[in-house]
Amino acid sequence: MTTTVRIPAGWPATEDQARAVQDELRGRVVLDEPGPPPGTGRVTGVDVAYDDERDVVVAAAVVLDASTLDVVAESTAVGQVPFPYVPGLLAFREIPAVLAALEALPCAPGLVVCDGYGLAHPRRFGLASHLGVLTGLPTVGVAKNPFTFTYEEPGAPRGSASPLLAGEEEVGRALRTQTGVKPVFVSVGHRVTLDTACAHILHLAQRFRQPETTRLADALCRRELKATAP
Repeated sequence: MTTTVRIPAGWPATEDQARAVQDELRGRVVLDEPGPPPGTGRVTGVDVAYDDERDVVVAAAVVLDASTLDVVAESTAVGQVPFPYVPGLLAFREIPAVLAALEALPCAPGLVVCDGYGLAHPRRFGLASHLGVLTGLPTVGVAKNPFTFTYEEPGAPRGSASPLLAGEEEVGRALRTQTGVKPVFVSVGHRVTLDTACAHILHLAQRFRQPETTRLADALCRRELKATAP
């Protein structure tokens, strides 16, 4: 089903307001819970697609059985983009639609995998952390590039990893999900450890570089965006 997004009352309208929200919520991130074991329960991928000409954003949520990776449920949400494009504040463009898609699901999502960052963010509060704090769900961020952070190339075999660093601080990991293929960049969102987050992504990426959660949510939101075009 597709839900129409309503922008929450008081949603930030300026960069200063958005950064103040990040500062307020960042202290609520939980980093001392291990998170659900990989391959158990449900795991949900979320992603968004934009039509800049129409100022439209579509979010998709796809729930998988974490053991079999079979699709259990899916939903989408469509709305107007609620915030301008500002690097480091992308969550404010995406979260209302993602929340609407999650709320439209007929079942609990379990662990949520975001196409983006968690602690691997200049203010240590990317989309995965923001979404986790607002929903209370365990969340992981998995991104296609290292953003502003540095890393050494992990070993070539699948499962190899190296720290993603902000100076001396490990904010995530470069994780090789397929032998000889470019790594993805995993960071903690909320209520899960980095070791567990990487284990989940490796389990979810059995055939391709990207985890199935991201692949399926990306395809669904793109299909829905195309369907909304006049």
